[in-house]
Amino acid sequence: MTQESGELDSLVRKRIRALRVAQGWSLEELARRANLSQSSLSRIENGQRRLALDQLVTLARALDTTLDQLVENAADDVVTSPTIDAAHGRMRWPVKGDPGMSVVRQRMTEPPPENPARMRAHPGREWLVVLSGTAILMLGHRRFRIETNQAAEFPTMMPHAIGAEGGPCEILGIFDRDARRGHQNEGPDRDAQDTLE
Repeated sequence: MTQESGELDSLVRKRIRALRVAQGWSLEELARRANLSQSSLSRIENGQRRLALDQLVTLARALDTTLDQLVENAADDVVTSPTIDAAHGRMRWPVKGDPGMSVVRQRMTEPPPENPARMRAHPGREWLVVLSGTAILMLGHRRFRIETNQAAEFPTMMPHAIGAEGGPCEILGIFDRDARRGHQNEGPDRDAQDTLE
């Protein structure tokens, strides 16, 4: 085994354990979901059992991730470029994405829609920190002004939208798994005004 493959092997084992712990699952719970014995899973996590492809596929599925994400080399995506949504005055930089959460930096120039019918609602929670400028967070009919260095946290089942006030603003948005999935499942014909991804 080369040093590089040994490092990847160790990384995959740590990811399995970290994803299990992030879900709040015991060894027994993940073993049940992956149709493995608890002792087998324990040996996989602590390096006493060889990683088999069929078990990795089963574990990835049980952990609600993909085999590619489970075995990807972390050094592959060090530099990211922004995506530009000129129609909505947005520029986005994905900062972090993993099965448990996503972090996205975003620059906005347009105000949010104030009509709840144009806002999104989906399971999950979102957090945001304003890096510069002033952001407006619409939660249903309520309007919150968030200044530089202020933060907000909200359940995404409430219709919501985020935009800028009085000029450009930059925010750092953090999504839990359900919130990220909710934004990914929205169709392209929906107004993307509040999408932070």
